[in-house]
Amino acid sequence: MTFQRRFFLLGALGFSLTACDSSSSFYKEAGIGLDEGGFGNPTMHNSMLQSGEISLAEVMTRRFHAEVPSMVNFAFDSAEISQEARGILQMQARWMRQFPELRYTIYGHTDLVGSTAYNRRLGQRRADAVATVLVSFGVPRRSIIAVVSRGQTQPLIATQGYEPANRRTVTEVSGLVRRATAMQGQYAQIIQREFITSAQEPHRQR
Repeated sequence: MTFQRRFFLLGALGFSLTACDSSSSFYKEAGIGLDEGGFGNPTMHNSMLQSGEISLAEVMTRRFHAEVPSMVNFAFDSAEISQEARGILQMQARWMRQFPELRYTIYGHTDLVGSTAYNRRLGQRRADAVATVLVSFGVPRRSIIAVVSRGQTQPLIATQGYEPANRRTVTEVSGLVRRATAMQGQYAQIIQREFITSAQEPHRQR
C-alpha cells in the first residue's frame, strides 16, 4: 500500500470517527432531543385544571374548535339542513359522543335582512334543527342544555345585505354534567380514556 493511499484511508477513518463521536445524535440518550410538539399539552392542561387556572370546559372548548367545525350555514330565510351541513353535524356528533361528561349549547344566527323579531324566530328554528340532527346522530338530548337564538345581533360580517356567512349556527361546549372540584383530574381521565381506546386493535375479519 502506498504512503498516499494509507494517508487517505487513515484520514477517512478519522473523519468517520469524528462523525460518530459522542456529539452525534445517534449516540445521545434516547429522547434527549425530542421535539414533543403537543405531547405535553394534556399534562400542562391537567396541571392548570388542578391549580384552578382554567376550567375543563375551557380546555375542551379549545379542543372542540380545533378538531371539528363548530358552524353550519343555511340558505336565505331557511332552517333546512343541507347535505354539507349534515356532514359537519355528523363530525360534531362523533366528537360529542366521545365526551359524555360535557354539555353543549347551540346558538342560531341570521343575517341582517328582515326584522329583529323575525330573525330571532328564524335563529331559533335553525338552532332547533341542528339539535334535532345531532340527536338523530346519537348525541343524548340531555347533553344539549340550551338552544338559543341570537338572531341578527352577532353577525360575522357587518352588512345590511344578504350575507351567507351570517346565516349559521354555532355549537359550543358549555360545561360539565356536574361542577367539578379542582383536584379531580378530569382531563387526565379523558386523555387516559382516549389512549386506551386508540390502543385497542380493531377486529380483523378472517
